[in-house]
Amino acid sequence: MLDTVQHLLAMIRFSHTLFALPFALLAAVMAWHSTPFRWQALIGILLAMATARSFAMAVNRLADQQIDAANPRTAGRHLPAGILSRQSVWIFAVLNGTGFVASTCLFLPNWLPLLLAIPVLGFLAGYSYAKRFTPLSHFWLGAALALAPIATWIAICGDAVVADPSSILPALVLAGAILSWVGGFDIIYACQDYEFDRQTKLQSVPARVGIARALQIAAACHLVTVVLLASLPLVYPPLGVVYWLGVGGVAILLVYEHALVRPNDLNRVNIAFFNINAVISLGLFAIGSLDLWLGLGR
Repeated sequence: MLDTVQHLLAMIRFSHTLFALPFALLAAVMAWHSTPFRWQALIGILLAMATARSFAMAVNRLADQQIDAANPRTAGRHLPAGILSRQSVWIFAVLNGTGFVASTCLFLPNWLPLLLAIPVLGFLAGYSYAKRFTPLSHFWLGAALALAPIATWIAICGDAVVADPSSILPALVLAGAILSWVGGFDIIYACQDYEFDRQTKLQSVPARVGIARALQIAAACHLVTVVLLASLPLVYPPLGVVYWLGVGGVAILLVYEHALVRPNDLNRVNIAFFNINAVISLGLFAIGSLDLWLGLGR
């Protein structure tokens, strides 16, 4: 039983939850700047993020089992390699989907998270099939992660959002930065499967335009990310000089990420994809939280 759990967590790369979780927590810190803090809400955010991502990754592995088996790069994954059964992964997905819905009850009497829980799960599951019909699947993934700050803001500030929909603008700007950031680095990651995607008629930006052009598009996405992050204090004035320094650090890391990858040299894609992006998400959360704690903004 313990081995199965360990394999399930390895299959979904549970540690990579930190890609989206820091942005959800940053949105929470921003929302709590003007809304009373509740431990119950913090626990709800942590549980919702963990279960939502686990559900989405399990569905992705189930949907892609045959594709993964045919791709030499992914043939060793748990389902195609027979390490886990489809039944166990289905049970895992259902348990996490149920756990996600249950976690939204921690935000009551705010009913919005509970009402939106099933549509959110549907959107997360839909990503797993997007590459079968659109090269924009990278941005579907980006939108899925971008839901983190939006959902967090709604969970904490539900009544305020209903009364004044414009109050969610800071979360939307942060979400836009996440969408372009994730879309960009997923395009870089997809360059590894350029030949396989072309042969199997799977949709991706590299398969559609080639690796060199795809890397240019990824760079443009990350430029948009920096612009949106730099724009966040315009709609959320409490952020100040420390946050600006953090945005500068993000820009430097993104430039370094693109310097690691060349059209004819993709050997360092995993370093660019996992290590640098983890530093970006964790670092921006830490810097943004520190800035708000110091109160150096307007």
